[in-house]
Amino acid sequence: MKNKLFIVLFIGLFSLSSLAQQAGELTLAAKDSTTVKPIKIDPLSPARAAFFSAVLPGLGQIHNKQYWKVPIVYAGMGAGIYFYTRNNKQYKRYRDIYKRRLAGFTDDEFINQTTGEKTLSDASLIDAQKFYSKNKDLSLLVTGIFYILNIVDANVSAHLAQFNVNENLSLRPDFYQNEIDYKPNLGLTLNYKF
Repeated sequence: MKNKLFIVLFIGLFSLSSLAQQAGELTLAAKDSTTVKPIKIDPLSPARAAFFSAVLPGLGQIHNKQYWKVPIVYAGMGAGIYFYTRNNKQYKRYRDIYKRRLAGFTDDEFINQTTGEKTLSDASLIDAQKFYSKNKDLSLLVTGIFYILNIVDANVSAHLAQFNVNENLSLRPDFYQNEIDYKPNLGLTLNYKF
């Protein structure tokens, strides 16, 4: 077990150091029509953000400077973990009561102690176990999906941060009036300024 942990940590640290050693690309962007300003683009930023999010959920969003997404990541994963533990506790509760009944005990919480009458039958205990087991698995699946979405979001956001998004290239809706019947029309304009 210790050897596997050591290998995983070694590979993780090696990949992180190799990411840090590679240099970024340099592109030129026009600040206005007379000056050209170099902008450094790091092609490994998406991989680094995804790695950070895989190591610690939310760290890739912090790397991308999208701090508002961190509470969403932890709320989603926290809710999944909360419901997993709650359903697991209920599953174990009904399983233990059912096991005690099979062993011959009659002192559980679903048996009336004065009359000896069962308020919850054995079949109902089995159904409750199936219900909580299914919900436990579903909660674990939701937590895993939030974890994967956290990594994908960090990677995609780091990719999109490198795109040129300024007023020289824009796509906007355009409202104009029809000259024949004077009804407003909706259009889409693509503007590109040199």
